[in-house]
Amino acid sequence: MSDEPRWDAAGPTSGDAPLSDLHEWEEDLLRRYPQPADTTTSTFTNPAKKPSEFRNYAAEARDSVKEFYRLNHRYQTVAFVREQHEKFLGLDRCRFGIVEALQQLESLVDDSDPDTDLPQIAHAMQTSEQIRADGHPRWFVLTGLIHDLGKMLCLWDEPQWAVVGDTFPVGCRFSDKIVFAEFFADNPDVDNPEYSSECGIYGEGCGLNNVLMSWGHDEYIYRVTRDYLPLEAQYILRYHSFYPAHRDGAYTHLMDDQDREYFRWVNKFNPYDLYTKSSEPPNVEKLWPYYQDLIAEFFPGEIAW
Repeated sequence: MSDEPRWDAAGPTSGDAPLSDLHEWEEDLLRRYPQPADTTTSTFTNPAKKPSEFRNYAAEARDSVKEFYRLNHRYQTVAFVREQHEKFLGLDRCRFGIVEALQQLESLVDDSDPDTDLPQIAHAMQTSEQIRADGHPRWFVLTGLIHDLGKMLCLWDEPQWAVVGDTFPVGCRFSDKIVFAEFFADNPDVDNPEYSSECGIYGEGCGLNNVLMSWGHDEYIYRVTRDYLPLEAQYILRYHSFYPAHRDGAYTHLMDDQDREYFRWVNKFNPYDLYTKSSEPPNVEKLWPYYQDLIAEFFPGEIAW
């Protein structure tokens, strides 16, 4: 019998956690997109990136990361994404506040990573504190704090490949700018003529709001919080893992004018997401009153999840 994980309504029956923890994907992003020496240039999209550079990264990636992307690229289909929307986007699982959500995530992503002993809330504050130090609006600071709260999907036993990972459109041809694009050969949508053209089931310039994205923490936290935050923040939350677009220039043919305007905020956020985490912890106890007030400025005491 094959050792391949089998897909059923609940997901793969084995092999759905190839990463040691969710931090491993974030560490791998830093290997793929190392911080430039001159952050005033090439901080965002690098259209001059050579194909050979991308292949070198793939050759050096950990086996666990390769296995993670193999599963992700095999199972992220139109049917799966629609099933996840039906499963989660009714937002009828529970009600609690952003503060409680941060505490929940704290218990979920803990000290299992041997390379870091910082709690998850400290990582979140490292991102938000740098945004705050650079004088950005309060909604931007808050977005930095909560951008990974969608990882709470793990609380409902979702597999790693359906929580983290680079996101991309489904329902159209998979771009070769997606990391480990060769693994899409095992995705059944590749053999569906409806999904195999450049635009697939979409019209050119239709706008990303009309495009099904691969399922993960980005889409979930966007849906949970979109009624409370400005559109700039919504774009950051929904597309911060859409690396094929905001780092490698793919899928511009699906974007409309609004996408092109608001993606500048996704680009602005990306360096904070990638390059602010370090071993130096913020003083969470000292900062917590500020963040409680900030959360209360935008969110009610409880929201639907």
